[in-house]
Amino acid sequence: FCSQQEHAYPADELMPLTCRGRVRGQEPSRGDVDDALGKFSLTLIDTLDTLVVLNKTKEFEEAVKKVIKDVNLDNDIVVSVFETNIRVLGGLLGGHSVAIMLKEKGEYMQWYNGELLHMAKELGYKLLPAFNTTSGLPYPRVNLKFGVRHPEARTGTETDTCTACAGTLILEFAALSRFTGTSIFEEYARKALDFIWEKRQRSSNLVGVTINIHTGDWVRKDSGVGAGIDSYYEYLLKAYVLLGDDSFLERFNTHYDAIMRYISQPPLLLDVHIHKPMLNARTWMDSLLAFFPGLQVLKGDIRPAIETHEMLYQVIKKHNFLPEAFTTDFRVHWAQHPLRPEFAESTYFLYKATGDPYYLEVGKTLIENLNKYARVPCGFAAMKDVRTGSHEDRMDSFFLAEMFKYLYLLFADKEDMIFDIEDYIFTTEAHLLPLWLSTTNQTISKKNTSTEYTELDDSNFDWTCPNTQILFPNDPMFAQSIREPLKNVVDKSCPRGIARVEESLGSGPKPPLRARDFMASNPEHLEILKKMGVSLIHLKDGRVQLVQHAVQAASSLDAEDGLRFMQEMIELSSQQQKEQQLPPRAVQIVSHPFFGRVVLTAGPAQFGMDLSKHKAGTRGFVATIKPYNGCSEITNPEAVKEKIALMQRGQCMFAEKARNIQKAGAIGGIVIDDNEGSSSDTAPLFQMAGDGKNTDDITIPMLFLFNKEGNIILDAIREYEAVEVLLSDKAKDRATIFKGKMIPNYIIDSNLEIENMDQKSSENDSHKPTSEEAPSESQDAGAVREEPEGGGGSSAVGDPDPLSPASTDSASVAMAEQDPRSPEPACTPGDSQPQEQHTHTEANPKAHWDSKVQPMESILADWNEDIEAFEMMEKDEL
Repeated sequence: FCSQQEHAYPADELMPLTCRGRVRGQEPSRGDVDDALGKFSLTLIDTLDTLVVLNKTKEFEEAVKKVIKDVNLDNDIVVSVFETNIRVLGGLLGGHSVAIMLKEKGEYMQWYNGELLHMAKELGYKLLPAFNTTSGLPYPRVNLKFGVRHPEARTGTETDTCTACAGTLILEFAALSRFTGTSIFEEYARKALDFIWEKRQRSSNLVGVTINIHTGDWVRKDSGVGAGIDSYYEYLLKAYVLLGDDSFLERFNTHYDAIMRYISQPPLLLDVHIHKPMLNARTWMDSLLAFFPGLQVLKGDIRPAIETHEMLYQVIKKHNFLPEAFTTDFRVHWAQHPLRPEFAESTYFLYKATGDPYYLEVGKTLIENLNKYARVPCGFAAMKDVRTGSHEDRMDSFFLAEMFKYLYLLFADKEDMIFDIEDYIFTTEAHLLPLWLSTTNQTISKKNTSTEYTELDDSNFDWTCPNTQILFPNDPMFAQSIREPLKNVVDKSCPRGIARVEESLGSGPKPPLRARDFMASNPEHLEILKKMGVSLIHLKDGRVQLVQHAVQAASSLDAEDGLRFMQEMIELSSQQQKEQQLPPRAVQIVSHPFFGRVVLTAGPAQFGMDLSKHKAGTRGFVATIKPYNGCSEITNPEAVKEKIALMQRGQCMFAEKARNIQKAGAIGGIVIDDNEGSSSDTAPLFQMAGDGKNTDDITIPMLFLFNKEGNIILDAIREYEAVEVLLSDKAKDRATIFKGKMIPNYIIDSNLEIENMDQKSSENDSHKPTSEEAPSESQDAGAVREEPEGGGGSSAVGDPDPLSPASTDSASVAMAEQDPRSPEPACTPGDSQPQEQHTHTEANPKAHWDSKVQPMESILADWNEDIEAFEMMEKDEL
């Protein structure tokens, strides 16, 4: 928070790697992600009530004054209705809620006169034009100044919105109506919820991911509890808690019954088709579903909450963070992790419900991983790839709004709190709304609609809030007994939910043919395909093509078997392509003054040492070769021997470069792209192909860096001369990097920490994913040969350095993990001088760092301040 205020304010978000603010329009567009930014100091507003939860009342008072004085809500900018509602409107209402609480206590905020509520009401009116549709579902975006349909609004042409986008409004809008006495906000939010409920698929009682805001037709008909739907279910239950309207509870119970019947496949939660809910819609899960165990706790259904939470925790222990998406066999599907708080939220609720100290250990792991892998000098950076440990210059506002709030509450005793948290309900952004709103300004008449709801036979509906005396009678081991069978579920993988399909078919046979068993030459298999409506076409190039026509199947069940077979075949084909590829690698600068903080994402080679099988990697000082292209015998072998050679891409084949530097005595090689300005931020990573010959003679590791990343090493050489790097399959923590070496005092300052390094190192190694766990999004797995440039009679065509895709999840410059120490609590910059062992080197004026990035000396100064702050801490703590 202090870094955000010092380096980024009044920008919406902090960019923690470059220590500056993210201002929309001044940075490259990130697509829909930027719709959360509205030039209204997003992070400051989103963090208001977190400050009070953490007992930072003075900072809260100053922050409220800043918001009132500086924030402008009348900007000509198009924003997401959903994000603006949960982050900004929710932040203002949460800030108002705790402000009036503090004022009543008589010590702080005595000057406060509802200014945040006035701003919330102003913002509420600016969001209302989005609801100008025949269905009552809001447009997904609105212009804060011009609304929706205005000629200058630049929005209003959209036809679709996600279910969560339209169904996650009732808490904030109802609270705004109850606080102000203006009923229109609650009315609009209720109308949107009513419409979604009416459009549910009646036979399954499920809702889709995307809906047409004008017709109400489902655009995406898959259904789950993750992205696109998640908070719709959350707000149905919480609207009942906050507003006391039974209809919301009845709707939630109806949906929950369908979720547990179709989507829940313990410990997994898999998307299904709303019209055919016995069919899985995909074979991977997204990280947003991590909120669902917490919601199950609020509902009172503890057992499946414990099961799913434990499965997610095993994934985290494998990858350090929860990947944005992972497959049913727990491989990485999308490798990013933007520091999402949903798992911490569920951990907090499970601890509240069970009192099991196991969940304190889970929370401790989360804190240690944040400090170890995500902490950088100016805050905490999102992970661009959990496999390599590379960072993204991003710290979303929800990180401060939610993550630290839930982690603090997890460990806080009652005496640590200055108010009773039980008097409030959390919004989906963890903002606090007081429960007394349920009896204030009730302007909406309730109608008895109980006849619309299905009678459900579910004993869990006997209670809707957890009661530990009922759930855990004299059995403190209850939660452990549920977790125990799942403790190795990720390492051993788990069944893919086939039992549920068999069960749905009664005592019928298993699906007759699985994709992994299919053989095109087997006549019996071909007969089964025909029965399922699947035809096989032989192509001229020797491949076979499968096509399904459900109408040609022998029965509807056979047609479903055929659809399942086709889905498995697509997944199997995709997986086979991915397994032919190599995951991205890491180049980590470990010499002074970097000490492992800078990690560059690198493309691998299809020849030479496989870094995934050599966990220690290859470490050495770098040296530029002559000639720089490496296409002939190296003329400066004395400078290259026992070092990692730097060379430029082009003019010959990659394998030829590798042989030349290996002959000169190099222990590894880094090829730097010759395309000026290329970066892994904007281009997919590639793997370097061989030359079509046997490359077993190449034994050294070879990695590829784009131009921008390569220049970082070259600039470091110009500034510091001796630059040491580590080539590895993923970034290493510093305990591993300096294992067995003399460690600078300002990196590890206690004998205890040194004694524990071996243990930490082995733990880190045990959590590293193998190359099989790192699938790529690219579908082109073929390695293209590198051809020499044409000349004379040559007819060679194309790029002399062809590369085959390895992964599209990449990062350019990424700060590696920081020592897990607490920053200084105050927001004032440190004034202490660097210690004697900090050797200061004058920056080379010729060094050409990106104009948007802070100069090296400025970044080093920030690091020195951090290091000195770390030295003053005696133990690791939040």
